Amino acid sequence: MKGNITRRGKNSWRLKFDAGADPVTGERRIIYKTVRGLRRDAEAELVRELRALQTGEHVEPSRLTVGEFLKSWLKTHSANVAAKTGERHREIVEKHLIPELGAMPVQKLTALQIQDYYAKALASGHRKAKRGLSALTVRHHHRVLFQALRQAVRWQLVARNVAEAVTPPKAARKEIQALDAAQVSKVIAAATGTPIALPVLIAATTGLRRGEILGLRWRDIDLDRARLHVAQVLEETRKGVAVKEPKTARSRRTVTLPALAVEALRKHRAEQAETRLMLGLGKDDDMLALGDPLGNPTRPSNLAKPFNRIVRKAGVPRVSFHALRHSHATLLLKAGTNPKIVSERLGHAGVAITLDTYSHVLPGMQENVAEAIDAALRGAAAAND
Repeated sequence: MKGNITRRGKNSWRLKFDAGADPVTGERRIIYKTVRGLRRDAEAELVRELRALQTGEHVEPSRLTVGEFLKSWLKTHSANVAAKTGERHREIVEKHLIPELGAMPVQKLTALQIQDYYAKALASGHRKAKRGLSALTVRHHHRVLFQALRQAVRWQLVARNVAEAVTPPKAARKEIQALDAAQVSKVIAAATGTPIALPVLIAATTGLRRGEILGLRWRDIDLDRARLHVAQVLEETRKGVAVKEPKTARSRRTVTLPALAVEALRKHRAEQAETRLMLGLGKDDDMLALGDPLGNPTRPSNLAKPFNRIVRKAGVPRVSFHALRHSHATLLLKAGTNPKIVSERLGHAGVAITLDTYSHVLPGMQENVAEAIDAALRGAAAAND
C-alpha cells in the first residue's frame, strides 16, 4: 500500500493513500486526511493509517453523528436482548444520550465529553424532577453507551471505544429488603383471601421471581412430587405482557415445594377447573396456573398495589413484592442450608452471587460454624477420655 504527503500550509499536511478496492463496488479507494503539526507528525500518522489498512483496523472518515449511530445500533441491539431490556435501553438512548451527545460526530467523541455528561447527569439529569440521577442510574447509561461504542468498533466506524477511558460513578451498595420468619408468616396470613394470596405464598416458599411465578403453567407444576419447573417467564412492557425464555440456563430450574404450597395449589386448581367447567371449558395443562380461568395472564405490575395493602395490614416494614424472594433466601441461609442449594433454588448464575447478595447473613453463619466445630471436637475429646 502506498501513500504520500503534501504540504497544505505552514503546519498543515495532506495525507493521500490507497485503501485498495471497495469490497462492494470494486472501485479503487483513495483516502485523503489532513494532519496539523510538523512533517514528522504527518509521517507518523501515514504509517499508522497504512498499518491499520494492513491489519484491517482502518476506519473510513465519516460525519456520522453519535445520535445517528445510536439509532442504527438500537435497531440491531433490540433484536438481541429481552423486550424489557431493549425498552429500557431505548429510553436511555432517546431521552438521555442523544439529547446530550447526539450532535457530536461519533469519530470525534472523546472520553472527556462522556465524563462531563456523567457529571451533568449526576447533578441535574432527571428530566422531570429538578435533581440529579443516582449513581446507579448513570452507571446504567455508561453500560449502554459502552456496549454501543464497542459495536461501533466492530463495524469499523471508530478506531477505539473511548468509553473504556471513562470512569463511571461508583454506586453505593443497596441493602436488600428482607423479612424475618414471623414477619413473612404475617404477610402470608394477611394475603389469605385476596386475589394475590397464591403468588405471595409461592414467592415466600420458593424464592421465585415475580415473572417466574406468573409464567408457571400447570404442566410445569408436579403436585404429586411437590415440585415445580421454571421453564418460562412472564414479562411486561409498554406493549403488554409476553412469555419469554428464562434469562440464563441456571434460571431454568426445578424447585421443591413445601406442603402448604402444595395444598394451596391443589385447592386453586380444583377451583379453577370448576370455573372452567361452568364456562364449558376443559382441562388445559398448557394454560397459566396463576392467570384467570380463561388462561389470560396476570400483569406483574398488578401485584404492587394489593401487596402494599397486605404489608400495611400485616404491620410489617414496608417492602416490595421482590422482598419475599430475599426473605426466602435469608431464612434458608440462617437455617444452615448449604449456600449452593440456595443459589440453585434462586436460579443464580453461581454461588458467589448468592454469597455476595446475602453477605449480611454470613456473620451469624460463621458463629454457628464455630459453635458446631467446638461441639464436635469437645465431644470427640470426651469420648477419648
